Amino acid sequence: MHVVTTAGHGGHGKSALVRALTGKEPEEPGAWTELPSGRRVAFVDAPGDEHAVPSMLAGAAPASAVLLAVAADEGWMPQTREHLEALGALGARFGVIAVTKADAADPKLALRQVRERLAGTALRGAEAVAVSTVTGAGTRELAAALDRLAARLPVPDPAAPVRLWIDHAFTAGRQTVVTGTLAAGTIAVGDELLLMPAGERVRVRTIGCAGEPCQSVGGVSRIVLTLREAGRVDGGMALVAAGAWTHTTCIDVRTRFGEASGRLARRMTLHIGSAAVPVRLRPLGPDTARLTLNTRVALHLGDTGILRDPARRSIAGVSVLDVRPPTLVRRDAGPARARELASWPDRPDGTIVLRRHGVLRLSELSVMGCAPPPDAVALNGEWVADPAHWDSLFERLTEETSRHAAESPHAPGIPLETVRLRLGLPARRLVTALVRPPLRVDAGRVYGPAPAAAPAPQPDVQPMPPAAIAAAPPPPWADAVERLRADLADAPFSAPAADRLAELGLTGGNLADAERAGAVLRIGGDGGAGDRDGTDIVLLPGADREALRILSALPQPFTPGQAGSALSTSRHVAVALLRHLDRLGLTERRRS
Repeated sequence: MHVVTTAGHGGHGKSALVRALTGKEPEEPGAWTELPSGRRVAFVDAPGDEHAVPSMLAGAAPASAVLLAVAADEGWMPQTREHLEALGALGARFGVIAVTKADAADPKLALRQVRERLAGTALRGAEAVAVSTVTGAGTRELAAALDRLAARLPVPDPAAPVRLWIDHAFTAGRQTVVTGTLAAGTIAVGDELLLMPAGERVRVRTIGCAGEPCQSVGGVSRIVLTLREAGRVDGGMALVAAGAWTHTTCIDVRTRFGEASGRLARRMTLHIGSAAVPVRLRPLGPDTARLTLNTRVALHLGDTGILRDPARRSIAGVSVLDVRPPTLVRRDAGPARARELASWPDRPDGTIVLRRHGVLRLSELSVMGCAPPPDAVALNGEWVADPAHWDSLFERLTEETSRHAAESPHAPGIPLETVRLRLGLPARRLVTALVRPPLRVDAGRVYGPAPAAAPAPQPDVQPMPPAAIAAAPPPPWADAVERLRADLADAPFSAPAADRLAELGLTGGNLADAERAGAVLRIGGDGGAGDRDGTDIVLLPGADREALRILSALPQPFTPGQAGSALSTSRHVAVALLRHLDRLGLTERRRS
């Protein structure tokens, strides 16, 4: 089955066309017909009223093609133009033109107008048929044109992840009936789906398609589902396969078929599927923007939608470029992000996504709608890495271990967790996967290459026995650092007070040596506002980067108090960390 949405000015006979083709009322979910070849096509009848554009968009977004109606006695009208602009923004490429009311006026003038207005659009080559639903003239020709169109439509993937946009719903007792257009994938009786935006699990009790019950149905189809105990369900919600979509409230998009992103209103409505979601827009580049959505939406990269400002009656098409965009904290982050997105296609693939993130779980790529690139580095069967990024991480790790060995030749290797934080890796097991000769892992620490063999001793020099080398004592601060690690295991930002540092033995020369060896992170010590009576704030290596990761997830900007809450530490420690990150150029301080 294929699904066709109607479009056109109000009163131009869209509903009459559906009745003539199907013998059913357009608002019925089962408004479908069998074409001469035996193919089936269902219709979504979009209202033509100027205030009903959201309803038109809800029907058009998941449909396969469009049936554009233009009346012979009125010709091209304002709502026809707005519907065409919306279809262009959605990327509609397949359609048939019906010049209706051919009994009321000569259709030639209207047909010439249609050809002129469609020139330069994706529908410029659409077949046009003059029709009169009063006399029946042209109805058979219109069905044949729709049949030829259906033969050219792409065949959706039956194994694609399910996302059914709901356009109508009603509840009776403990059962809810929903209708929608399934664009791809397959739904079967008994399937468990997530009802978005809440993400609640619901089960499919029955399926209806083309007026008949069925056990399973694939896209593209116009379907009716009965759900068990789904609670409140409204049009604009979606039923999605669990673990197959990114549920997000922030996306980066490319704008097209409309004004430059900088000229768009800062608050608009995003129409995607049957949903109409208020968004806040932040321009990035001439054709890129960041959208903050007021509710979660299940999306893949490459999804298309429309931004609409009802007050100005302006629209812009959008393609989703990133469903997990980075936070924009630094002053130049926006322009830098725009330059990055400028080189991306409208539908980024796994190569581009992995290049940006460096390392991802296979499941993370999947929920973004991407397959892993063929040259990805496979890690532990769960993770994949961008080859260039993985090589860069190994080089950095080699440098870290070499520097550590040079500065503290008698110190043990670098702990795995320290390496993880320094390299920004999401899991400790990835550090083990990264290590290869000449590096090695021993007892939870990473060691660099073994030192080169010493020159042969002179006869009058007694070499140190190997047993003595093996028995060389660890540095004086090693035990103190281990005790500090135990203190911070559950609260990595709860810097110990001065008396606890003294108990640990991390004061004076010991603390200075441990800091030089990279075994601790010391912040402050100058009596500034971030210090507690001038006492050093001592944390484990990489704590600053971990703090940056946590703070980046906060609504921007944030206060020191909010930072302290997010890090589960005192305001004094939070302020010291913020000043430290500011000195590194990783944050931007705003004065109120």
